[in-house]
Amino acid sequence: MLEEYSIRDAKPGDMDEIIGLCYEHAAFEKAEISGHVDWKVLEDHIFHHKDVYCLVVEYQDQVAGFATLMKQFSTWDAAYYLYLDCLYLKSVARGIGLGQVMMQKVAALAKAQGCGLVQWQTPVFNEPAIRFYDRLGAVSKDKKRFYWKV
Repeated sequence: MLEEYSIRDAKPGDMDEIIGLCYEHAAFEKAEISGHVDWKVLEDHIFHHKDVYCLVVEYQDQVAGFATLMKQFSTWDAAYYLYLDCLYLKSVARGIGLGQVMMQKVAALAKAQGCGLVQWQTPVFNEPAIRFYDRLGAVSKDKKRFYWKV
């Protein structure tokens, strides 16, 4: 049963928790975060430039998850969409319906921004997430993501 929770816009005082969740999220996806990340840049984009939207989930009196989103443009669709860069819930907050509630909030944000589409990605080995996204009715595309340091 879903206990009391809240989903809200991130506040500057949440940054330490968000950073910790970023590290947990990277480890969960079998990845690493560069030791040279300037977290002040993320904070600036969330709270000053406001081009990154960040939600946090409070559950059992702690920040237990977050999502970051950005409005982007699709050439093929000639329309804006909301890109869900990160969605992460601590293990204590998984499997109780919070992911569904988070995605409903993401959908509402997309509609409020005039976006009829939300896009995201997940590792191919993250089978629980893939099943969750399938249950949402999301459709996947087989693509490979590349990284090119320049």
